[in-house]
Amino acid sequence: MAYTSETKALSTPLLLLMAVAISATVANLYYNQPLLPAIGESFGVGDGAIGLIPSASQLGYAFAILLISPLGDTMVRRSLISYLSFVLTLALLAVCLAPNFAVLIIASFAIGLGANITQQLIPLGAALSTKQTRGKTMGTLMTGLTIGILLSRTISGSIAEYFGWRSVFFVAAVLAAIFGVMLRKSLPAHQPKLSLSYIALIGSMFSLLKKHRLLRASAFTGALWFAAFNAMWATLAIHVVDAPFFFNIQQAGMFGLVGLAGIFGAKLSGRLVDSVGPERLIAVALFLIASSFTVLAFWGDSLIGLIVGIILLDLGVFGAQIPNQVRFFSIDPDAQSRMNAVYMLGYYIAAATGSAAGVKVMSIWGWSGVTAFGFVLSAVAIAYHLFFAAKITSGEKLSRLK
Repeated sequence: MAYTSETKALSTPLLLLMAVAISATVANLYYNQPLLPAIGESFGVGDGAIGLIPSASQLGYAFAILLISPLGDTMVRRSLISYLSFVLTLALLAVCLAPNFAVLIIASFAIGLGANITQQLIPLGAALSTKQTRGKTMGTLMTGLTIGILLSRTISGSIAEYFGWRSVFFVAAVLAAIFGVMLRKSLPAHQPKLSLSYIALIGSMFSLLKKHRLLRASAFTGALWFAAFNAMWATLAIHVVDAPFFFNIQQAGMFGLVGLAGIFGAKLSGRLVDSVGPERLIAVALFLIASSFTVLAFWGDSLIGLIVGIILLDLGVFGAQIPNQVRFFSIDPDAQSRMNAVYMLGYYIAAATGSAAGVKVMSIWGWSGVTAFGFVLSAVAIAYHLFFAAKITSGEKLSRLK
């Protein structure tokens, strides 16, 4: 059945539950980043190989966006979220108990699949909101997403320092099970209106990508900055546990608190996007990202330099995300879920590639190589946005006026 105006209201307690669940779920993709040195030592693998761990979870998330996210348009999301919660809980337990590196990689990939819960709850929040409350709802849910990404490293580093890296995933498994039960009991059984075969549903995503140049531009630009972002975060722990810092795992994870500056960037861009325009906000954010890698390159061996660089990076990345989504969401309101899936697919493929490439670059050229890699990606994003994406946006606006 379709929602009526009465059944469509989203209560504050349910909204907060969804936001916290999103935060706890997306954190599972990033718990492993400050733990990489400890995990590598546990399994006897080098820096190049341990980059496969965050890459596997990000690739699993990307596969889920492609193959699972579109199902939210054709089946009851409450049931789909229950299945994903079960997968996520088992995958986290598998990482906790992994007897060898191969099992760890497979389980990490499965964590990415189960974490698709986030990409079901966000469009569900939009569907349950009225036109007047949709902006506030999306802001709350995206704040939960941002907090989960940024605090995950601090939480995992702190737990691992006292109880070992495996305990992080045991705690995460317990949380996944608890939220799975709570969401099952609290979410409405919303029956979507769309009726398509699975093959047609997946195929329609590629049709949207082929049809809309603005969607392609948004996806490409976002992929570049998120690859750079993940390259830095995947290698930060490796950098700070060595000279000149010699930090422990907990101290490495504390840098996640510095990254909370991203929440300010997201909120500010959300308030300014209508008045300033997406293109200008994205341009400013990209320059912040490029500046962050400049700071990290020249002053990354000092604590102050790292803190300033991380603040600039997170301000830029999370400040760019909202205007980038706003501009492609405006293309076709009836295809927002699939457009978001297309965008996020590129986003997390880039995250997986950036994580693996960053760790590999770190093993060969060190921290200076990572910062150069991130700067090049952000510079390409700036050039593309300024000389191509802005023109594409203007062309799409002109065609709609005609």
